[in-house]
Amino acid sequence: MKDLVIVRGGGDIATGTIYKLFKCGFKVLILEIEKPSAIRRNVAFCEAIYDTQKQVEDVTCYLAHDYNEAKQFLTENKVTLLIDPEAKAIDYFKPEVVVDAILAKKNLGTTKEMAPITIALGPGFMAGKDVDVVIETMRGHKLGRTIYQGTALKNTGVPGVIKGYGKERVIHSPNAGTVKYVRHLTDIVKKGEVIAYVDQTPIYATMDGLLRGLIKEGFVVTQGFKMADIDPREDEYENCFTISDKARCIAGGVIEAIFYLKGHRNDLS
Repeated sequence: MKDLVIVRGGGDIATGTIYKLFKCGFKVLILEIEKPSAIRRNVAFCEAIYDTQKQVEDVTCYLAHDYNEAKQFLTENKVTLLIDPEAKAIDYFKPEVVVDAILAKKNLGTTKEMAPITIALGPGFMAGKDVDVVIETMRGHKLGRTIYQGTALKNTGVPGVIKGYGKERVIHSPNAGTVKYVRHLTDIVKKGEVIAYVDQTPIYATMDGLLRGLIKEGFVVTQGFKMADIDPREDEYENCFTISDKARCIAGGVIEAIFYLKGHRNDLS
């Protein structure tokens, strides 16, 4: 399909790219797993799976239940989402571009053969081999840069530092079980207070701040699963509802790569 970009993944970082692609005039089809686990749910198009549609800023994503409905939505110029973890829709829709925005830190099956232009976000991919281009996702001077040969920087496992806080900002589940809320997304929390339970186990705030990310209530997590994110900047409430600077920077790299490769198709053969 002309001007169609298929994006694997619809989390908050992927949403920045999807939003930018749509604003640049591309048709966008998102492929997701059946139960996505975004914690910044206010700015993640994958939430359409649970609510049939999801608005982020001024763009709405619509859940399609089959290929025909997806095709209709795309014809109507709607950002569209399909549950398709194996990316089988790529063969059916034949997009011009495939973007792997799963951010799994490893390749879950994306190949250069999937589309004329293939792009991957973050580590786990070799540009020039697995995909045409890799986009750097680590905060710092290289964030959003396009890599045409080689790989992105390795994942450190440590979140970006905000006001001196790094690993304290992210909360992982101490055990497997079902999440039940005590506090809610965008609440101001204090260190040591209970924000949720995983079955009978209380989950405590690791610091004072704004509960910027919290996995969906009722989600079944495994031990060590990332389930919450606290921002020490309590005045960041409004930013919980807008695409982050990091996501926008990465999106810029994706757009740059697409237009560069469109103008250099002969160089790819």
